[in-house]
Amino acid sequence: MNDKTDPFDGRRWHDMGGDPAGPVPDADHDFALWEKRVDALMIICSSKGHFSVDGLRRVLEDMPPSSFDEMSYYERWIASIAQNLIEDGVFTAAELGQTMTDVKQRGATYGDAAHG
Repeated sequence: MNDKTDPFDGRRWHDMGGDPAGPVPDADHDFALWEKRVDALMIICSSKGHFSVDGLRRVLEDMPPSSFDEMSYYERWIASIAQNLIEDGVFTAAELGQTMTDVKQRGATYGDAAHG
């Protein structure tokens, strides 16, 4: 097995190819609405030329190892999409932060936002 802490093995921490990973779950599941939106956002933004699959992968691979323990698959993807859109000049980090604050103040659910 390849030790991910060995900086001289030629692989980065996220490269698990060939390592034992345990069983792969094969149960069908539905995605949450926000996960579907992340996927749609990735498709729309990449089709508009804001980034490529390689650009998305670069950001994912540059994340610290803790990201794979602390963030879900789609949380990592939305972070990568946001970083690529910032790099492409679509919005600034400050604008994104302000929008996130505004959205959070609306409430945790659509019902909260509609009655807020």
